[in-house]
Amino acid sequence: MHRPPLSRRSLLLAGGVGAGVALGLAATPAAARPRPRPFGRYGSPAARLTPGTLYVDAHGRGDFTSVQAAVTAAAGSGRTLVIAPGTYRETVSVDATRTEATWIGAGEDPRDVVIVYDNAAGTPKPGGGTYGTSGSATVTVQADGFTAHRITFANDWLRADHPGTTGTQAVALKVQGDRSAFHHCRFLGHQDTLYADTRDLGVFARQYFAHCHIEGDVDFVFGRATAVFEHCHFRTLDRTDLSGAPYGFVLAPSTAGANPRGYLVTRSRITSEAPDGFYKLARPWVPSSDLTARPMLTVRDTHLGPGIDAVAPYANMRDAHPWQSMRFAEYRNTGPGAAITVPENRPQLGRAEAATHTREAYLGDWRPCARR
Repeated sequence: MHRPPLSRRSLLLAGGVGAGVALGLAATPAAARPRPRPFGRYGSPAARLTPGTLYVDAHGRGDFTSVQAAVTAAAGSGRTLVIAPGTYRETVSVDATRTEATWIGAGEDPRDVVIVYDNAAGTPKPGGGTYGTSGSATVTVQADGFTAHRITFANDWLRADHPGTTGTQAVALKVQGDRSAFHHCRFLGHQDTLYADTRDLGVFARQYFAHCHIEGDVDFVFGRATAVFEHCHFRTLDRTDLSGAPYGFVLAPSTAGANPRGYLVTRSRITSEAPDGFYKLARPWVPSSDLTARPMLTVRDTHLGPGIDAVAPYANMRDAHPWQSMRFAEYRNTGPGAAITVPENRPQLGRAEAATHTREAYLGDWRPCARR
């Protein structure tokens, strides 16, 4: 008998063996029990890694009990936050002046440190109006040179709890800075989970996601950044509110027309909780603020599970901007979702073209470091 999946809130706050198996989450609650050494090998307020390192612990054994309080205190460039295991229910904003920041999840697994909130685009703001898509983000990072290790960024707003809300976009992370890197992180949400974007239309921000887990349903990776996803796991969710396909779209780039590099997915995998063929791989987003956008996506050397519609993996967001006129391509993908049954629906790169669609070509002179 088919049972509906546990909600994101249940997974984050209740734990449970079934939840862990379903989405790879820990079998214990995300709010971990206090540990004798909450910061592990990363020092403590009494023995700092560097003078610029600050420690966050919800149980009061650090410099701050909230991430935003630590960010506010960490003015300037090159500051490090070490975050103890636990669940931090708050919104966090890193403005453009706080450059070269590093956040380290002190647990051994990104499940140990969870930053989560539940705003959606249609959520009313205290002073009137609604948050909108950008304002719904649990964490917003505008600064260049931001790096995060082993942290879960989540938005647990649920459609089922708000049946009258039309603005169902609910962002877990909006990142806009150049040279932004995420290693072994998790991004959990439903619609618009990960907003990989730039601060301004004319800025071609580079971003790198390595060994990350990203899940959602509608356009859950979107934006205009130059972003490389390497060794990542994209997980599409089941939906009980729809009776038929498509349930959603994995990627929705909005690359500026002048930007030669958009999204690159390489050596990754896409799996699904939904029935076979109920998800599209991508659709192009041409926002009203930039009608000259020409979204770009290359998916290569990646395993596409049966959840992806192999016959028609791409769709239009607006008929005025058909996906065929955009820069979508694939190369050497595997799995049932990668089967080429209708060649005109699956543009393929040649070997010479594929040589220009690599991490090095997209990131240029920037070499993100994975140590920590």
